[in-house]
Amino acid sequence: MEIRSIAGAVTAVVAAATTLTMPAMSAGAQPSCPHATVSTLSAATTPGLDWSENVGTDRHGALWVSRLSRNVVERVDENGHVTASVAVDSPGAVRAARDNLVYADFGDSTTNLPPGSHGGGVVRFDPDRPTSGPHVVVSGLGMANGLSFDSAGNLYVADTSTGVVRIRPDGSVDTQWSAQARIPGLDGLAITGDSVYATQIFSPTGRILRIPIATPARPRVVADLGSGGVPPLPDDMTVGPDGVLYLATGTGRLVQVDPATGQVCTLLSGEPMTSVAIDPHHPGTLILGTESGDLLRARVEQ
Repeated sequence: MEIRSIAGAVTAVVAAATTLTMPAMSAGAQPSCPHATVSTLSAATTPGLDWSENVGTDRHGALWVSRLSRNVVERVDENGHVTASVAVDSPGAVRAARDNLVYADFGDSTTNLPPGSHGGGVVRFDPDRPTSGPHVVVSGLGMANGLSFDSAGNLYVADTSTGVVRIRPDGSVDTQWSAQARIPGLDGLAITGDSVYATQIFSPTGRILRIPIATPARPRVVADLGSGGVPPLPDDMTVGPDGVLYLATGTGRLVQVDPATGQVCTLLSGEPMTSVAIDPHHPGTLILGTESGDLLRARVEQ
C-alpha cells in the first residue's frame, strides 16, 4: 500500500483506537525458523509505475496481479508474460471465490483514506472471459485494501480508513458485524477457520491481529514484527497449507508468523514487498509482489 508519507499521522490513531490483549507465549523452546531462496518471475518494465499492489490466483492456478498505478489487474503466465488484463481503478487485493469468479478491491488510494470517504469497493470478473469486464459487487467503501472470504462465502474487506467490512454473498453489507470491527489502519486480510487475521500497516511495531468471526469486537494481538526503530510496515498476507501466515512488509521482509504461538520468522530480506500468494504449481513456493513491480518466487526451506 503506497501510503508511507502519512503513516506518522495515523500511527497515533491506531495506537489509541483499541485495547488489545497479547497472547500468552509458551516458555518452551521455539522451533527453528525456515529460510527462503528467491528468484525473479517477472521484472518490472518501469520500476515504481509497475507497482504490484497484490497477487492472487484463480481456479485454474493462473496468477493475477494488481497494478495499482496503472489501474489494471493483469494475468501473468508461468514465464512472466501478461496474457490478459481487466481495467480496475486503483486495484487492491485480488482473490478467487467459490463461484469461480475473481474479486478485486478498487479505490485503494490515499484519496479514500480520510474517514467518510466513499470511493472504494469491490468488483468481480470472469477469469475465463476477462474482456467482458468487471462488475461492481459493492461500492461506497473507503480505502478498500485487503480482501478474503470465509467458508460461508462472506466477503471481508480491509477498509484502511475504518476497519473490516463484511459483505454477504448477496452483496449487502453486514453493518452490525462491521461496526464491531472498526479498527483503523488495517491492510492485509487472511481467513482461516473461525478467525480473520489482519495487518496494521501503520502500527509502529508491525502488529498482526486475530479478529474472531463470532465476536469481532474482541480482537487479539497475534504478534508484533518488531519494536523500536523503523516500523515494519506489514502489508498483505496469505495462509499456508500448514496454517501459518506469510506476510510481505514494506521494509523488504518476507515473514512467517505462527498464529498458535506468535512465533515470528524472517524468511527473506530484500526489496520492499506488498503481497504474498501460494504458488499452486510449485509446492513450498510463494509468489511475491513488490513496490518496484517485480514479481518474485520464494522457495521456503528448512
